[in-house]
Amino acid sequence: MQIGDVTVDLGDDLVAEVEIRRPPNNFFDARLIANLADAYEDLQAGPCRAVVLCSQGKHFCAGADFHGQSDAEALPEEGAADLYHEAVRLFGAELPVVAAVQGAAIGGGLGVACSADFRVAAHEARFAANFSRLGFHQGFGLSVTLPLIVGNQRSLELLYTGRRISGEEAYSIGLADRLVDQSELRTAARSLAAEIAAAAPLAVRSIRRTMRGHLADEIARITRHEDEEQSKLRTTADFAEGTKASLERREPVFRGR
Repeated sequence: MQIGDVTVDLGDDLVAEVEIRRPPNNFFDARLIANLADAYEDLQAGPCRAVVLCSQGKHFCAGADFHGQSDAEALPEEGAADLYHEAVRLFGAELPVVAAVQGAAIGGGLGVACSADFRVAAHEARFAANFSRLGFHQGFGLSVTLPLIVGNQRSLELLYTGRRISGEEAYSIGLADRLVDQSELRTAARSLAAEIAAAAPLAVRSIRRTMRGHLADEIARITRHEDEEQSKLRTTADFAEGTKASLERREPVFRGR
């Protein structure tokens, strides 16, 4: 089954591979997140018991791109509200999700990875909440999800510095739940999903509601705040410099204005 730029393949083990197909970078916009949410909702109405979220190409997701030309995490004002509406739908889905992360999970792409229950990463994977390096505020609910996964102090460091970390470091701080060779990534992610799918499905959904059922409401609340902060910073000279430096692949020079 294909839903926009997302394909869905449900196996005999009741695990579905939901693949983003915008290679090589798999930049997202509101439409792609809507495609993912539609796929999840369709699957949860059927026999599927777990999902592997994966991407075609070099990178898992290199971030948001509303213009088709940039890897900057600059969400234009007219796109953010639609994007975050679809993100809430994504978090409201009922099925357990295992993300298979190769290459980059950067900015909003890290947010997509953190929407999953688990992350299986390749050694070559790299993760960054690079918003501060763009003169911008984090989005896609990372204000909530990142502390839940790695703790508040680690989150502060990653958000304040915007630094990029390897698959090995991601695994060491709990951002990745499994670390495997690139050649074994899909197999390892599917193995974890199949182990979940082999458990009692009503119990798994019940446990997931207890542990993660609050997230959709939390994401709805925090993305409103994230959008407000992003709107303020979008008008600053530092934001203009950060996005320009990103496009020119150079170090930004911030002036605090």
